[in-house]
Amino acid sequence: MPTSRTRAPGAALDRFFRISERGSTMGREVRGGLVTFFAMAYIIVLNPLIIGLAPDVDGNFLGGGSEPDLAKIAAATALVAGVMTIAMGLIANFPLALATGLGLNAFVATGVATEMSWADAMGLVVIEGAIIVILVLLRVRRAVFNAVPRALKTAIGVGIGLFISLVGLVNAGFVTSTGVASPPVGLGIEDSLSTLPVAVFVVGLLVLFFLYTRGITGAILWTIVGTSVLAVVVESIADLGTTEDNPKGWNLNAPAVPDDLVGLPDFSLLGEFSLLGSWESVGVVSVLLFVFTLMLVDFFDTMGTMVAVGQEGGLLDEEGNPHKSNEILLVDGVATMAGGAAAISSNTSYAESASGVGEGARTGLASVVTGICFLLATFLAPLVGMVPNEAAAPALVLVGFLMMTQIRSIPWDDLELAIPAFLTIILMPFTYSISVGIGAGFVSFVLIKLMRGKIREVHPLLWAVAAFFVVYFAISPIEDLLGVT
Repeated sequence: MPTSRTRAPGAALDRFFRISERGSTMGREVRGGLVTFFAMAYIIVLNPLIIGLAPDVDGNFLGGGSEPDLAKIAAATALVAGVMTIAMGLIANFPLALATGLGLNAFVATGVATEMSWADAMGLVVIEGAIIVILVLLRVRRAVFNAVPRALKTAIGVGIGLFISLVGLVNAGFVTSTGVASPPVGLGIEDSLSTLPVAVFVVGLLVLFFLYTRGITGAILWTIVGTSVLAVVVESIADLGTTEDNPKGWNLNAPAVPDDLVGLPDFSLLGEFSLLGSWESVGVVSVLLFVFTLMLVDFFDTMGTMVAVGQEGGLLDEEGNPHKSNEILLVDGVATMAGGAAAISSNTSYAESASGVGEGARTGLASVVTGICFLLATFLAPLVGMVPNEAAAPALVLVGFLMMTQIRSIPWDDLELAIPAFLTIILMPFTYSISVGIGAGFVSFVLIKLMRGKIREVHPLLWAVAAFFVVYFAISPIEDLLGVT
């Protein structure tokens, strides 16, 4: 009897999350969830720096004050990420984590809040999320997804792999902007890897390659932990600081053991949004264009991300779609609304989730673990800040390699598919945008079929999607034509 009672909780979790059925174990799911958290915990630090230091049209910072309050933004960022990631695990049973979307938060900060108040800008995010939820409930979002040829879905996964590898290399300072038109990027500082933070990244990357090729269980997690410890030691000796004060410093946060590990979070940003204020401040046309731009990026980023994560974990059906894809898209849509309602910008699915899948995660239990870590991070934000980008970046590089291996399944001898797939893959890292790559692939696929006289081979929804992306790519001249600033 004691044995059966002891095993009951584990057996219940196994049945609910279908852990054994998917060839995983409790240990793998926990490790995968932890790895995903550490791979994307940077957003707790980065999001406040992006939206917290940008004043709105009235000169006020997020939260309504005349001075930035980054702690409140960090707490709300971690809270929403935690709640929505847990929801993804419980509702969709998929190892996908969510948090404030990079790129989207920058657009909100520099392209939306400069035209209206922060409350109005976040109201637009809520509206955008509500539209996405409606499209999911009407099965429109999944129908569009199912209309995409499998080769393009595969290309999206490969492109995201290259994209997150580049993100890792940039976050580590291994690849930097040269500040000139050609070449736009280069190696380290003046084509030299001469900084200690980059050296920490290189050590971490080499250790990860060694552990992974040796088949060491938990290779990614142990590398992140070990590299973080190394980073703390280096910083305690060299006192480098961050690149804001020292070009040879740490990219985002200087690793150090904090004096206070625990603090009560401030969630007063929750509810700081206005649904209708933007309509009065900038007009209907501007609001529609803002919402359209936000929705288009959000709409396809998640679709690409869930395919990439599903490919990595062998979680796709014969059509190349994740199981419970509608539930995944629904949670993602609600997360968009939640991000706006909490005043921390749109929340979306993270490609870094593939790092946890690379560690062995195959079920929603990993997402629950990641979500719990985010909730704990609301109290332990100083401790999370110990992990610099340079320590998390090796995981992104390795996962990029793993996702890149899917490229072999693309039919390169079929030019009508190969050319759109190629554009999808290369434009994601080259433009630093997942949506640009997806859009280029869709538009080129439709145009090639049109030029070849094979209109009937294009799903009607793809025509509409391609047209939307044409508008997206030409949004600036359209705004000029309509007289929108």
